[in-house]
Amino acid sequence: MLESITIKGIATYDPAGIKFDNLKKINFVYGANGCGKTTLSKYIYDNSNPLYDACNLGWKGELPVNVLVYNKDFRDRNFGKGKIDGVFTLGEATKDDIEKIEKMQQELAELKTKGIEKKASLLKQEETKLQEENNFKEVVWTDIYKENEDDFKDAFRGFLKKDTFRDKLLHEFDNNKESLLTVEELKEKAQIIFGSTPAAMNSITSIVFNDFLEIEVDKIWKRKIIGKSDVAIAGLIQKLNLNDWVNEGRNYLTEDETCPFCQQKTIDENFKKQLEDYFDETFTKDVQIVKDLSIQYNRDALNIQNLLEQIESQEKAKPDSKLNIDLFSASLKTLINQFIANKELLSNKAKEPSRSLELISTKEQLEKIQQIIDQYNIEIKSHNAIVDDYSNQKTHLINSIWKYLIDSHHGIIDSFVKKQEGLSKGIEAIGKRHQALQQQYSELNKNIKTANKNVTSVQPSVDEINRLLKSYGFLNFEIVPSKTEANQYQILRQDGTMAESTLSEGEATFITFLYYLQLSKGSIQEDTITEERILIVDDPISSLDSNILFVVSSLIKEIIKSIKQNLGSVKQLILLTHNVYFHKEVSFIDGRTPKNGDTNFWIIRKNNNISSIQSYGMENPIQSSYELLWKELKNTQQNSGITIQNTMRRIIENYFKILGKYADDDLIKSFDNHQEQEICRSLVCWINDGSHGLPDDLYIEQQETILEKYLEIFKQIFIKMGHEEHYKMMYRESEEELAIVA
Repeated sequence: MLESITIKGIATYDPAGIKFDNLKKINFVYGANGCGKTTLSKYIYDNSNPLYDACNLGWKGELPVNVLVYNKDFRDRNFGKGKIDGVFTLGEATKDDIEKIEKMQQELAELKTKGIEKKASLLKQEETKLQEENNFKEVVWTDIYKENEDDFKDAFRGFLKKDTFRDKLLHEFDNNKESLLTVEELKEKAQIIFGSTPAAMNSITSIVFNDFLEIEVDKIWKRKIIGKSDVAIAGLIQKLNLNDWVNEGRNYLTEDETCPFCQQKTIDENFKKQLEDYFDETFTKDVQIVKDLSIQYNRDALNIQNLLEQIESQEKAKPDSKLNIDLFSASLKTLINQFIANKELLSNKAKEPSRSLELISTKEQLEKIQQIIDQYNIEIKSHNAIVDDYSNQKTHLINSIWKYLIDSHHGIIDSFVKKQEGLSKGIEAIGKRHQALQQQYSELNKNIKTANKNVTSVQPSVDEINRLLKSYGFLNFEIVPSKTEANQYQILRQDGTMAESTLSEGEATFITFLYYLQLSKGSIQEDTITEERILIVDDPISSLDSNILFVVSSLIKEIIKSIKQNLGSVKQLILLTHNVYFHKEVSFIDGRTPKNGDTNFWIIRKNNNISSIQSYGMENPIQSSYELLWKELKNTQQNSGITIQNTMRRIIENYFKILGKYADDDLIKSFDNHQEQEICRSLVCWINDGSHGLPDDLYIEQQETILEKYLEIFKQIFIKMGHEEHYKMMYRESEEELAIVA
């Protein structure tokens, strides 16, 4: 069954278009000529045409049903070619055959209903599953991708859309076996691997400082270097602690025996000999050792300082240096200060060999710097290993990042996966059941087609069409089976000549419609006569005489009755018409049932060459002028009351005088006694007077009293004439009034 029709972007339907929603078994569509009804019927007939790409048919359970469309194109397709395709029906079937087919049809309908229900359940489960996927997609995009985008965006390349990121995350959840690293480790590796391809880096040569440190701890620095104590002048020199002073003074001795200390002629050969004996070879050797070690120490210190400062300068210039430059610089600064202090001490020792001193140990600082360099070299080695195996390292890093992400969000992912597994199992189970129902449906439908072939005939359709033609006065032609071709019809006149090309417009229209009705009951293929179908009927009374209007409406009402009772293969009707009287007649249910749950009404209007639609649900928007008179009478309290006389007169004239052929005297004489007859006569005079002239002021003042009295007399006329039920039907107060076509 059709549940909705959307038509847009064609003829008078703009890009926004219109939509028939909530279609029922019976659907009445009213619209003036040119408003777009025929375009609608053409679309339903040929909905695969590219012209209608923007349009859509909404099928119940997404199961299309065979559609039979009656419009002008139907006549052009089936008449005017000299022959008409025969319509197969169950004309020759026995009662048992028909009951058997009807039983199978009922079983087929039940299977279809179950299939639609299963399909609806399947769609609901799939919709729930899709909604869960979308919710999960949004959560992981916000909580995982956005939170880690800055640090690991390179690992997300190729998965920068919500759908692909979600799918990748689920794939890694099932398959990632990489070792778990901390986020700090991942960030550090990401800095090396991501971005530009890394290049190999040079390590720093270890500092050699063992010999340097041996100089610092040499015993010479603590030793007091003085002359021999057994020399005569030794006692005085050592007593006065003048060892370094005297030694320095020796450099100023001259040949003229002048003492460099007291400037007297006191320096003789004996004194010189004592000085030489005092500052003997041992003293001289130790002093030389001090000088040599001092020179070597200062040279090595300078070399170490230059080397370390060069390292510092180079690493500071590198944006991606692995060296702990702050700690290195601080340690180097401390070391340089130690070098300066030791240089001063060494200078003092050289000047005053008799001093005992201890150099500042640079061992701790040098070892600290060496540790910094060693750590640097370890990282460089790791870096270069990555460079040597960059592709594999990058793959491992990306896997490690995904491993970290799924591990840190394991709960939410695991919950989603388990829920999806449950939904998938449910969908699979429902899908299997739905497939089984489809197979049963297909097999049963095949059996029905086989049964149809055995009991079908085109003759009953011929007999039925001719019977209807004769019943309604079309006696000068009939439809007969073709003598030359099987399963074909021809239209012949009484003299045996072909009548198709000489039929009047009304005759051609009527026989076309009768043929369509037979087609709705059968099929031009004998194996499909009992298939479900939908009827689309577009203005079937066009070009017909007014008396035939009632014939067509009667035939359609029989179809409507069958649809409502779920009898036969026609399951839905959509009727389109521009004729108000035909619409009213064909949509009339009975005098007691103004609404029906199987019926919906629409009106199509065209404004500025654009079609629009208005839905009225179960309420018929088309009313006759006679119904409108009763509505006005009912709403007397809401009106001024001035027009009520004219309303009463027109109702009585329409019902009693025109239709019933009653005169005023007949109405008056229906009352039992003279007094009542006079009251009725006064009513007749009153409504005739009020409907043909303007009441004066006095009359208007008495209106409320007179109105109440004459409304009761008006009611009594219908009672006395035996038409009380008609009065009650037309004056019902408990029911909502129907809308009026503008």
